[in-house]
Amino acid sequence: MTYLFDSNQIIVPNMNHYIIKVSGKVQGVFFRASTKDKASELSINGFVRNEADGSVYIEAEGDKTMLDKFVAWCHHGPEHASVTRCIVTTGEFKDFKDFMIQR
Repeated sequence: MTYLFDSNQIIVPNMNHYIIKVSGKVQGVFFRASTKDKASELSINGFVRNEADGSVYIEAEGDKTMLDKFVAWCHHGPEHASVTRCIVTTGEFKDFKDFMIQR
């Protein structure tokens, strides 16, 4: 992979960084574990964590096509989840090496 450096920011062609906030019944339904599994399946790096407000916060990096598939999955999540809102914004590429569940 080729890395370009511009003003202290890493730029990796064809790689994107998404910040995703998922709300609804998304805690206590294996959302984080399922998110990690889906990220691994799609070769996405980053992390997922529960937030105090009951939502799930995700930072995800990878190929745009795979990220878009990941976001589509986040709109419904695992079987027992009930997603009411999924907000996606772009962020600065951080070059995560794997996908982790943060506690």
